[in-house]
Amino acid sequence: MRKLGVDLGQVRIGLALSDALNIFASALETYHRKSLELDLKHIADVANANEVDVIVFGLPLNMDGTQGEKCKETYEFADQLKKYCSQKIEFIDERLTTVSAEKMLIDANVSRKDRKQVIDKIAATFILQSYLDKKSI
Repeated sequence: MRKLGVDLGQVRIGLALSDALNIFASALETYHRKSLELDLKHIADVANANEVDVIVFGLPLNMDGTQGEKCKETYEFADQLKKYCSQKIEFIDERLTTVSAEKMLIDANVSRKDRKQVIDKIAATFILQSYLDKKSI
């Protein structure tokens, strides 16, 4: 069974998928949000179509490790997702994943316009890879 990584944003949701052995995370897609119900259905459909057993959300902790409003929104979204799918939902600290993804894309000379289109799925890949690495220890 595979794992699905989620980078939840206000406008876009980045998705990443693990390989069958749960060793590597790969960018899957950047989904442009439409409505809460459609967003939830889309993630559930992706999870079911790819035989996912765990959905991993990046938890946007504050830099001091505390939970703020963004964490609350992530928990609420994940709680709503449970109505659409049966997969286990887990959370992992996502601090600096978007910064790391941005740096990687800049280093690869990806234009600002193109970075905007892929940053969320790259951040989701960092989130999922971090989760997979922790689980393999």
